[in-house]
Amino acid sequence: MIRANLWLVPVLGALVAALFYFVAPPPPMSATMSTGAESGSYHAFALRLQEELAREHFELKLVNSSGSRENAQRLLDKDSGINIALLQSGQELELNEGQRQSLHSLGAVYHEPLWLFVRRHLQADTLQDLTARKIAIGSPGGGLRMLLTPLLQAIGVDTDNPGGNWQPLTGPKAASQLLAGELDGAFFMARAESDLVRQLANHPEVRLFPFARARAYEHYLPFIEGIEVSRGLLSLSNDQPAHDMKTLGAQALLVINNDFHPAIAPLILATAQKVMANGGLLEEPGAWPKADPQAFDMLAEADYFHRKGPPLLQRYLPFRIASLADRYIILVIPLLVVLFPLFKIAGPVYRWRIRARIYRWYKYLRDIDKKFNRNTLPEQLDEEILRLHALQNELAKVEVPLSYTHELYELHLHVRYVIRRLQELKTGRNDTPEFTD
Repeated sequence: MIRANLWLVPVLGALVAALFYFVAPPPPMSATMSTGAESGSYHAFALRLQEELAREHFELKLVNSSGSRENAQRLLDKDSGINIALLQSGQELELNEGQRQSLHSLGAVYHEPLWLFVRRHLQADTLQDLTARKIAIGSPGGGLRMLLTPLLQAIGVDTDNPGGNWQPLTGPKAASQLLAGELDGAFFMARAESDLVRQLANHPEVRLFPFARARAYEHYLPFIEGIEVSRGLLSLSNDQPAHDMKTLGAQALLVINNDFHPAIAPLILATAQKVMANGGLLEEPGAWPKADPQAFDMLAEADYFHRKGPPLLQRYLPFRIASLADRYIILVIPLLVVLFPLFKIAGPVYRWRIRARIYRWYKYLRDIDKKFNRNTLPEQLDEEILRLHALQNELAKVEVPLSYTHELYELHLHVRYVIRRLQELKTGRNDTPEFTD
């Protein structure tokens, strides 16, 4: 059976070779991510992501930056080597249509709240009331100013020259001047868990300024979201905030460019889920990352992940094995469709080849039979008889499976029958008297 169907071996070899040739190569087990300043939330999140990915033997290379704007520039620069970065929602407003189309979102990973801390005894109800005060509003190229500028412009405040009182300061420098009384207030963008926010919330000389019109800001500026902050959430000892309030903020987005391999998106998102599994002061456990299609188009693999979770195999197998299996299964199915008819005809082909060993001799017997009927047998019958005896000897060496032995034996009988007829014909010729004129 095996020898008879050896023709399947090169066919199978060709099909398997085609499978490996056309299947997509395995996804890379590394990526390069642009984060932010070493003291910032972007870098802290990326470090935790890097640590978790290392458990899957995936290397995430981190490159520090000045923030969201530089991250966007690196993603758009084909020579930067960056293929994934954290961007602040609203960053898309600074990009043209072509640039936005070349970037895709994997989703939002956490809130980026906007905090306004002011001196405790400062009297003000709205942001317009602060225009005559010394307020730190962040550096012109930073993510804080990127969020704050459209927000203040919406209420008619010029951030470039509001009476010369607002200062381009941010971070620890702005915080130290606020605590020293050199500033009346300062805007910050940082997670609620950050040391800077905790330091300010616990200081008795400053308080958190509420955004009374948060819902209106959300309506006019879709990339801004209102974030609920319950009383005492930032500092129980200093009772900050002093009542339930809403602050404003953006979202930290995982954004990729065309150099990013789509197959590793589920791995990145599943790892981000582990990083954010316990949530945060403002994030509910298990709720992040989440889909955010407003800023950039969602990658198809990311959209599937947010709707249905990780691909089936990746729920039970290591990423590398599951990813390869996913790819090969897609091509194995049509391969099986091709193989099914091949194996189906293997039986008939096998039977034909076995019988061909037997039936090829019947052509010779049939030719002799025709000569009988036409009376055209050669005069030298001995030669035909010798050939048939030689055929018998050759048939004795033919090997066939037991299930086909009866056909071989029938051929033996037929050869003997023809030999007997030839011998009778020869005897008859010898016994026939010759007539002469």
